[in-house]
Amino acid sequence: MLMNEDFLHYLWKFLKFEGATSESSLYTTMGEIVQIIKPGMHNQLAGPDFFNAQLRIDGQLWAGNVEIHLKSSDWYVHNHENDEAYSNVILHVVWEDDCAVFDKANQPIPTITLKDRVGSRLLQSYQNLLKRGHKRFINCETDFAQIAESVLEPWLERVYFERLERKVVEVEVQLKELQGDWESVLFVRLARSFGTLVNAEAFEELARNIPFTIIRKLSTKPGLLEPVLLGLAGLLPQETQEAAVIQWKQDFEFARTKFSLPQELNHRMHFFKLRPLNFPTIRISQLASLYEKSPNLFEACMHISERQELHDLFTVRASDYWNTHYTFGKVHTSKVKKLSPGFIDVLLINSLIPVRFAYARHRGLEIEEQLLNVLTQIPAEKNTIVQGFEALRTIDKDAMHSQALIQLKKHYCDLNRCLHCSVGNSLLSARHN
Repeated sequence: MLMNEDFLHYLWKFLKFEGATSESSLYTTMGEIVQIIKPGMHNQLAGPDFFNAQLRIDGQLWAGNVEIHLKSSDWYVHNHENDEAYSNVILHVVWEDDCAVFDKANQPIPTITLKDRVGSRLLQSYQNLLKRGHKRFINCETDFAQIAESVLEPWLERVYFERLERKVVEVEVQLKELQGDWESVLFVRLARSFGTLVNAEAFEELARNIPFTIIRKLSTKPGLLEPVLLGLAGLLPQETQEAAVIQWKQDFEFARTKFSLPQELNHRMHFFKLRPLNFPTIRISQLASLYEKSPNLFEACMHISERQELHDLFTVRASDYWNTHYTFGKVHTSKVKKLSPGFIDVLLINSLIPVRFAYARHRGLEIEEQLLNVLTQIPAEKNTIVQGFEALRTIDKDAMHSQALIQLKKHYCDLNRCLHCSVGNSLLSARHN
């Protein structure tokens, strides 16, 4: 069968092989008796696979690292013999032993083989788990409904925080790029979300091209921030007969000269295949309205922990011109274009919560429970990934769950990382036992 190191890591981490818990039936290739006291901490980064293991080898207690390979010769293939990071390896665990391995002092490294110590039932379960065959969505789709809530719920919460951590890292990078200006970071993150998937890059570039000190000044003068954003985005028309648009162009040119704003963006704004309410013209107007309504938006966002209060803060509408327009020059029946509750929830999930978590960490505060409180008030998102899991079992609870399912699908299921997943481990353990 096809073997990989992930499975060997699983076998060692959970001691799922013959002799693993015995005091006298596990031997090295040289005949030394091995007793596993602690398998060590699984290392997902560079260096030995397990840190701080404790073993007794022929009666001698050892503390150090464990390295795992498919074949013993992989030690040399990976040049570990010349790497100081591997100088404290006390045991080499392999599927097959095809050569003797020595450390930098030319001493043999104790080695155990697993090939003949793993039951056929566990091997078959592992093979079946990773074999796609007729499966269309995830590897464990035929068993997913049977996973105990006591396994699934804590795992989804952990996976959600993995996803949040990825976003927090992005925030921290942006904070450094923006010279520690938290208000600017929030503005950039919100702008990107206002751009939706199609115009995210263009909206982020737009936000980065205006120092937040200027945004703050413009937002205190009603009606001035919107034409500046529209102008920098390249959306104001060259020719127009509409008085409101003529005034906007004049306001933009005045602000561009006064604040030495850039001429144009590298990214173009797109309209194609977008629903009219997601047109960049409408979203830019709503973004400008948000900052005119709440010049101190960052401070307010960092202190509110109820979804409804945040919705009240973010409930804004595009300016009056857009009541009868989606694009310049084309009139339609009057309709007020407010931010919908669903869109506000997207802003909270993708922009506000990551910034707030990063800000709290920066100040040494723990606010996980507060964030979970907000997330559990937000309905679960509706997308193909969530729907795919919903077809297997009922999970439709809240935004924490839907975000966790997105992370699970993209970073575990799609990458065949079943052995790093509590669901996959649960299935293998159940079948093994």
